[in-house]
Amino acid sequence: MLRMGKLTDYATVVLASLAQDPAVHRAAAELAERTRLARPTVSKVLKGLQRAGLVTSSRGALGGYRLARAPELITAAQILDVFEGPIAITECSGAASHCGIERLCRVGGAWQRVNAAIRRALQDVTLKELAGLEPAAPRILHMSLDARRPIL
Repeated sequence: MLRMGKLTDYATVVLASLAQDPAVHRAAAELAERTRLARPTVSKVLKGLQRAGLVTSSRGALGGYRLARAPELITAAQILDVFEGPIAITECSGAASHCGIERLCRVGGAWQRVNAAIRRALQDVTLKELAGLEPAAPRILHMSLDARRPIL
């Protein structure tokens, strides 16, 4: 199953809180209170986000953390990359593939296309949308695998 980890989920919640007022520095304790996440978890998430360049920090009485750039310039793909690494649904989908049968495999190309489509979808969703500050893009019509009928 494709599923992001808890730290990525928590990072999105923390970033969404920061996106509410991007110019304001917020202390880790304040973010923990605002998001109802444990302070050690918020601190761990903030350290990862800072290393990745998604947030900046400053010291002092008015210090804390804030977004490194506007929420519309931070994508879901960038957030996932911090704690999950680049999306690679199969061994051959990753940048550093080590699959022993890749040259002979007939399904790898199709999975690579699926991987690229997932990546594009994640790049199309911004933190501004995730934070509910901008209407999300229209829902995509999905097809049922069985009947080939549209489902919502």
